[in-house]
Amino acid sequence: MAEELGTGHDVVVVGGGAAGLNGALMLARARRSVVVIDGGEPRNAPASGVHGLLGREGMSPAELLERGRAEVRGYGGEVVAGEVATVTRDGTGFRVALADGRTTRARRLLVTTGLVDELPDVRGLRERWGRDVLHCPYCHGWEVRDRAIGVLATGPMSVHQVLLFRQWSADVTFFTHTAAPLTDEVAEQLAARDIAVVEGPVESLDVVDDRLAGVCLADGRSVPREALALATRMVARAGFLGSLGLHAVEHPSGMGEHLRTDPAGRTDVPGVWAAGNVADPSAQVGGAAAAGAYAAAQINADLVVEETRAAVDARRDPFSAGSEERVAALVAGGRRHGL
Repeated sequence: MAEELGTGHDVVVVGGGAAGLNGALMLARARRSVVVIDGGEPRNAPASGVHGLLGREGMSPAELLERGRAEVRGYGGEVVAGEVATVTRDGTGFRVALADGRTTRARRLLVTTGLVDELPDVRGLRERWGRDVLHCPYCHGWEVRDRAIGVLATGPMSVHQVLLFRQWSADVTFFTHTAAPLTDEVAEQLAARDIAVVEGPVESLDVVDDRLAGVCLADGRSVPREALALATRMVARAGFLGSLGLHAVEHPSGMGEHLRTDPAGRTDVPGVWAAGNVADPSAQVGGAAAAGAYAAAQINADLVVEETRAAVDARRDPFSAGSEERVAALVAGGRRHGL
C-alpha cells in the first residue's frame, strides 16, 4: 500500500513558493488542516536576492522560503518535499499522488507550482541565467544600472522590454536575433531613445572571468555587453492536472501558457484554485504571495459554506444516513465510516 501523507486534509497546496506558502499560512491560521507539497525547484533560485518586496529587500530567495516554511509549521501546517504526479477526483474531493508513491486526500486544491522559463538556443545563455542574463527590469534593473545592457529579441514583449531597460541605462543595445524586421514605428522609437539596433542571429555569449563580456553573432561580430535581458517563453507547471481535465492555455499577452482563473483564483475545475506565476506569469514575489493569500481566503470561505450547509441538513434530520455521512466526512476526513 502506498504511503499516506496523513489521513486527509482540508487543503493540499501544490507548490512551495511565495504563493503556496502564503496561502498555506492563511489557511493554517484559519485552523484548516493544510499540507504544502514542495517540488524544491523555485524559479528565482539563481537570483542573489528578492527585490521589490517591502521589508525583505535583498533577502536571498532560499532564506525567504525557509522563513515561510517555518511560519506555516508554526501554525500547525505541514510542508513536505515531493513531486505531485497526478490528481484525481475522490468523491467530493481529490486524491493527490506523488511520484514516489505517497498519496493524500484533500477537500480543496490550491495550485501554486509556478512556471518554467524556456530559453532560446544560444550557447552559454542558460549558465548565466539569473546572474547577468536577466528578464525583469524591476527585479534586476537597479543591479545593472548604468552598465552596457543588451536586450535579445525573443517575442512580442521584447520591444517593450528594451524600452523599459532604457530607464536604467543610457547604453542599451537591441539584438534583433531571429525576430521579424522592425516596423518603421518601432525603429523610430528606438532611435529616439538612443537604443542601438544590431541585426542578425546571436550565436553565443562571451564570458571572461565568470562575467558576461559580450554578445557574439553568427557572422563573427562581437558586441561588448555587461548584462543581457530577454523575455522567455513562460510555461505553467500544470501537467499533473490533466486527469482533471485542467490544462494550461495561452496567455493573452503571448508570453507563454498559464492556468486560467477568475479574480478569486478559481480555475475551470470546481474545487481547484491557482495562484502565483502558474496563473499570472508576470507576477513578482509580492504579487504572487498576495494572490496566494487571497485564494486561500476564498477557499476557506468556500469550505465554510459547505460545512454550514451540512450542519443545516444535519439539524433538520439529525439521524439520517446522509446527514451522518456528511458530518463524518467533514469531521473525520479519511477516517470516516459512514452508515
